[in-house]
Amino acid sequence: MRRRELTLGTVAAITLPTAAWAQPGDYPKAGATLRYIVPFPPGGLTDVMARVVGQQIGEHWKVNVVVDNRPGGGGQIGADAVAKSPPDGATLLAITLTHAANYTLFPKAPYNFVKDLKPVALLAGSPMLIVVPATSKIQTFKDLAAAAKSGKLNAGSSGNGTPPHLTLALFNDIAKTEIQHVPYKGGAPSITDLMGGQLDVIFSNFPEAIAHVKSGKLRALAICSTARHPAVPEVPTTAEAGMPALLVENWTAMMVPVGTPDAVIAKLGAEIVRILASPDIAERAKTQGFTVDARPADKFAPFLTDEIQRWAKVIVSAKISVE
Repeated sequence: MRRRELTLGTVAAITLPTAAWAQPGDYPKAGATLRYIVPFPPGGLTDVMARVVGQQIGEHWKVNVVVDNRPGGGGQIGADAVAKSPPDGATLLAITLTHAANYTLFPKAPYNFVKDLKPVALLAGSPMLIVVPATSKIQTFKDLAAAAKSGKLNAGSSGNGTPPHLTLALFNDIAKTEIQHVPYKGGAPSITDLMGGQLDVIFSNFPEAIAHVKSGKLRALAICSTARHPAVPEVPTTAEAGMPALLVENWTAMMVPVGTPDAVIAKLGAEIVRILASPDIAERAKTQGFTVDARPADKFAPFLTDEIQRWAKVIVSAKISVE
């Protein structure tokens, strides 16, 4: 893997004129339009949080926040559009764990995730939930580990390099197992086949599986977080189940084009932290499977660097390739 710089937030700013305001202190002018690009389809995890935050920014700042869904390329198309936008604070990007992994998965991407974008704020995280069919003989997480070592199991995901795939790869690395990966075009069809018995297990995005766990169609073995989730308090954490290193959250955050003034980034970050401090907003996030984890740029940047490096190791170790 080609070595590249991973220090975020220290890239030299590119001085370009802003399109909507003369000075960073004027940002944003009342009535201005901010474009919030979500590089995934409407209704997904990232889209939900972007719309919650975008609506609050619009109401508080008296601006128009337009959520622009640009799915495709594993999140690359939307990210590339933002990377090539004017650095004036008028174009925002929603990112997830997927983008941190994409930095390693797509070395020939048309933009450089680290050099062309700057962190603004972390919003929230959603832990991965390990699920099997309700009819499965696998009753516990320990049963899964034992079955994976003694027999051939398969695991579905929403596609190569997606969080469910990465979590499976991390499990295989920790447990020294070889559960076979079966990629799908999206989480929904993989969940459908899991319930139908065509798959043995999915290391699933929480919101995609929780309704089926509640309905009794799926059995949750463990949750990849440090604390039990209030929606399924009976489900142990991976630490409680014997694998404390299997901690994975599919987080979501905001970035902007490099060259965006620091004052604009600071104002955006502070506004996001303010919004997510609201108990009502935190409760809305919880109903969608998220736990608020609001961090401004100076705290989000090192987190993002750690995530890029962490998943690079997993991707290289598992020999994951999407190109």
